[in-house]
Amino acid sequence: MFQLRSIVSLDLPELQPYRTMRRQMEHRAQGIFVAEGEKVVRRLLESRFGVVSLLLPEKWLHDLERLLATRPEVIQVYVAEKALLETMTGFSMYQGLLAVGRIPPQPSLDDILAQASRPLLLAAVDGLSSAENLGSVVRNCAAFGVHALVVGESSTSPFLRRAVRSSMGTIFQVPIMETDRLVDTLSTLKEKKIRLVAAHPHDEQQTLARANLALDCCIVLGSEGYGLSESILTLCDEKVIIPMASAVDSLNVGAAAAVFLYEANRQRGRM
Repeated sequence: MFQLRSIVSLDLPELQPYRTMRRQMEHRAQGIFVAEGEKVVRRLLESRFGVVSLLLPEKWLHDLERLLATRPEVIQVYVAEKALLETMTGFSMYQGLLAVGRIPPQPSLDDILAQASRPLLLAAVDGLSSAENLGSVVRNCAAFGVHALVVGESSTSPFLRRAVRSSMGTIFQVPIMETDRLVDTLSTLKEKKIRLVAAHPHDEQQTLARANLALDCCIVLGSEGYGLSESILTLCDEKVIIPMASAVDSLNVGAAAAVFLYEANRQRGRM
């Protein structure tokens, strides 16, 4: 259900998250995130994530009214002229449609492992500073049936606005575990006989076609510029490279994730 309110100013205290979209770490500390664009907001409303409010031009209200009516919580819906909404930085690029959602309690590693089907396919990221790249990894995880994504302490939050946008709302579909000690989390997976496969474009190592991704495994992806940290790389059972032309030494982490996850699905007979 929802409560409708027409506004002529963005000064209401309740609209503070929309006015401070650039201060995303403040949102993270409050346990909220901003979703932008029709597809992302629609997927948020279709998900089990909590929704606080929407801010939109009137033209979007009719399209989303059915979804809003089915929500269990009371959502505040603020309607404004698009000219007013466009005074917010970058807003006009995303169809004039925004929402504030609640970050859910993250699953525990035990919950993830207990609920996932076998063979397990997990992914982990180390040192990803780009929210857009992390959002792309999330989107690929959803596309290729990853059971959960583990985000290390050296990576940006997957719930930053740009990450949610780049995921195209698929972040509402993929279980995500943020850990303060990626080394410890990966060590626990290793103790449980889940193979750690490093996507590592440097030095000589196993090529992707020869790696065994058909059994329980976690594909570990590193930062855009430096790859995996030494402590994480040492922990991994295998270093795997994507063969490519000699003039190119690496792929964007989102592209690399797609290649690895596709190959894992192919080996498991899903492609």
